[in-house]
Amino acid sequence: MGTAERRGAPRAGGAQLTGHRGPEATDRDIPGGVADAPGRKMEEPAHEVGRGAKAQQYYRPLWVEEPARRRRLPDPVRTAAVRAVLLIAVTLLQAMVAFLCTMAGSWLAFPMVISSVVSTIAATWGALDVWVTRQVWNQRNGVVSVPSSTARALRRERRRTRRQERAAERAQGRIRRRGGAGQLSHS
Repeated sequence: MGTAERRGAPRAGGAQLTGHRGPEATDRDIPGGVADAPGRKMEEPAHEVGRGAKAQQYYRPLWVEEPARRRRLPDPVRTAAVRAVLLIAVTLLQAMVAFLCTMAGSWLAFPMVISSVVSTIAATWGALDVWVTRQVWNQRNGVVSVPSSTARALRRERRRTRRQERAAERAQGRIRRRGGAGQLSHS
């Protein structure tokens, strides 16, 4: 489905198609004029030869797109989260190998335990990095509205300049309406 269909934009014939269907809805619940997307050709109706029944098969999309429930993470935060997940996965793998080597009495047990400790510190740093990156992004982009927010000060400054611009435009409009055509005196 395209964006127009998801948003419920009117289609040819006045019908509206939205991306939400009930889980029990089947293909045959969709009338033929609404099921096909623009630019796509609908399959020809298939008739059963032996029975004479008029069973029709309509175009069936592979999946129905639904809008995201939550907003996407900002790029720096998502990068930090991926890094943290990889570090945690490697740490768990090392801990499991260290445990199995210890149980087996292998010489590799001691180096694996040491590397697991170091990896645990790195994984903790990765998890904290996600939190710090998220806080910094929120602070810079104005998601968190607290008195110390730099984004709030930037918005306040932008509002102030917009007000001054509008006041200047109004003053110019008044001068033009009075017939002064930009002249300040009639000499």
